Amino acid sequence: MTGADYFVPFRTKLRSMRTEPFGADPAGARMQRILSSPNFADGVFQNPLGARTRPSGSGLEFAKVYFQKEQRIRRAPAGTVPVHATTLADLAAPPATGLRLTWMGHSSVLAEIDGGRVLFDPVWGDRCSPFPFAGPKRLHPVPVPLATLGPVDVVVISHDHYDHLDLPTIRALAGTDTAFAVPLGVGAHLERWGVAPDRLRELDWNETAKVDGISLTATPARHFCGRGLRNNQHTLWASWAVSGPQHRIYHSGDTGYFPGFRDIGAEHGPFDATMIQIGAYSEYWPDIHMTPAEGMRAHLDLQGGRPHGVMLPIHWGTFNLAPHAWAEPAEWTKDAAEEAEQAAAFPRPGEPFEPGGTLPADPWWRAVSASMAAPQWRTATPDAVQGGAPVARRDLDVAGER
Repeated sequence: MTGADYFVPFRTKLRSMRTEPFGADPAGARMQRILSSPNFADGVFQNPLGARTRPSGSGLEFAKVYFQKEQRIRRAPAGTVPVHATTLADLAAPPATGLRLTWMGHSSVLAEIDGGRVLFDPVWGDRCSPFPFAGPKRLHPVPVPLATLGPVDVVVISHDHYDHLDLPTIRALAGTDTAFAVPLGVGAHLERWGVAPDRLRELDWNETAKVDGISLTATPARHFCGRGLRNNQHTLWASWAVSGPQHRIYHSGDTGYFPGFRDIGAEHGPFDATMIQIGAYSEYWPDIHMTPAEGMRAHLDLQGGRPHGVMLPIHWGTFNLAPHAWAEPAEWTKDAAEEAEQAAAFPRPGEPFEPGGTLPADPWWRAVSASMAAPQWRTATPDAVQGGAPVARRDLDVAGER
């Protein structure tokens, strides 16, 4: 280190350590937009409802739970996840109803809506991490190579966390003609990774862009952002309301439950299908991820308080991100849907389905699930879908069956 190096500001040193996977900080005109946003105050983007973004409780207690051997076994599938080998033939013919969804795992969904093709939160990388040798590793292969997915009209990003904004995937898509709809500030990452500025539709909450006849509106969510060593909260997070001439769909991104779902539904719904985050929840971070019961409640709020459309559970099954059992989100969502008399789809990763047609309903995860003994939602625990009324349920055995 030279004498001059000693006086280089610490912030500049941090920037020099920020390799490509960490993305880029907003600057210039983009930063001016951020500073003038009604959702930006006190130097950071604000949630619609106060939320603790750091884990609560004892870090030591959490580490004991997370790293205990028996718990680690429960958080992974006990066998090979039955991925549907999506082919071009599956997606070649247009959907008969005008709307088809293909869950690729985690929060990645290809939505074919009224002649348009929208790809939500595409993550084709092996790890959701800035490092190729560390971080949560994929628990099943991608159902179809990105290069053979076919043309996509617009890629929609909910926020900049690694399990939703994946550098290898964005690099591959940057070489296509697709547009990108992203929350305010996220465009800085994409530009660094090779996406041309004129292909970006960078939106604040309640702003709308149109791409080839499809309307995309960034709607509020209760979460946070950050990829780098400094988490400065200068990139926004969002859920998305997407509509074509005949259909409406909603993607939650990552979010804690909040009453604003009712407002989103009143403004943009009701929806033919919702894609709702129901995995990676924990009592250690209750404000920023929903449980399946909260996810079902959010779906009903979006639909005006009554069962309507189809709910597709997302953000589970692909990466190990929380202390709960691997299959618990699917099993709990299935129960919550039955309690609410709400139609829900449970496709294998890569299995296309039309919300207006026959829904995939087979609980395929049970065949490859480790034990989920005495699940909390099947005991005398308040049920969010029924307004807090205790519901007694039967336990699961070691095979995950009732």
